[in-house]
Amino acid sequence: MAQTGAGIQELMAAETRASQIVAEARMGRGNRMKQAKADAQELIDAYRAEKQEEFNNMVLSKGGTEGDASAQLQSDTDKEIGDMQSQFKSNAQKAVDILLGKCCEVSLEVPTARVRSTQKDAGIDV
Repeated sequence: MAQTGAGIQELMAAETRASQIVAEARMGRGNRMKQAKADAQELIDAYRAEKQEEFNNMVLSKGGTEGDASAQLQSDTDKEIGDMQSQFKSNAQKAVDILLGKCCEVSLEVPTARVRSTQKDAGIDV
């Protein structure tokens, strides 16, 4: 009976040790995941900085400072908006005239297919 009690004690101690090992493994895995995530973020940040530097160099080589490029883009946009507004003003009355012409233009002619269909429904032979 004493051996049975000692065997149970050993089994419980082994189970406790096993659960400690599993807990340590989980903690180690969590730490490795955190470290991998931090390393990945460092790589991403370095890549982003490299690409931003390339972009800045390209902007400087193509159009001077970023403000100049932005000002040029704004100027082009304002010019295009002005052109569109003047085209609208010059073509607005033409568009209204076309729409009114189509709305007021009524054809009194009945299509031949409609006439045949109506005659057929009425039982009239043609």
